[in-house]
Amino acid sequence: MSGTLVIKRARTVPVDTRHLRRIANLLLGKLLALEKFELGVHLVRAPEMTRVNETFLQHEGATDVITFDHAARLTPHAFHGELFICYDVAVSQACEFRTTWPGEVARYLVHGVLHLQGFDDHRPADRRKMKREENRLLRELSRGCVISKLAVRGTSA
Repeated sequence: MSGTLVIKRARTVPVDTRHLRRIANLLLGKLLALEKFELGVHLVRAPEMTRVNETFLQHEGATDVITFDHAARLTPHAFHGELFICYDVAVSQACEFRTTWPGEVARYLVHGVLHLQGFDDHRPADRRKMKREENRLLRELSRGCVISKLAVRGTSA
């Protein structure tokens, strides 16, 4: 496996980027067996996610994850993209779904990566197929690492 993985976070986002890097490398290298990849992951707060969502997708407000596939413009079948993951949405979704925000962040990472692999979730049948794969990969990830370690010490998971 050879790849470039860049993880950036807003200073106020309490995510352990080293652990997120381990999770992303496990996902991309071992579970998906990607030999080459370039992926940027941005962990942002709701105001930044709102700006990205409105500027590039013309959608109002914040959302959980936004995926930009740069490979489609460069080389077909290449894996080159960016993910914007919203910490604030992860926290609110964790409360709503009775999960943890680190689990939600991991889910958004997997979801965005699946979009980069060509999965789509616009039609119900495609959404079910993508959700099954998302859940399978999350189970595999949780066997290989402790998702809750995404939380920086002193923050509740």
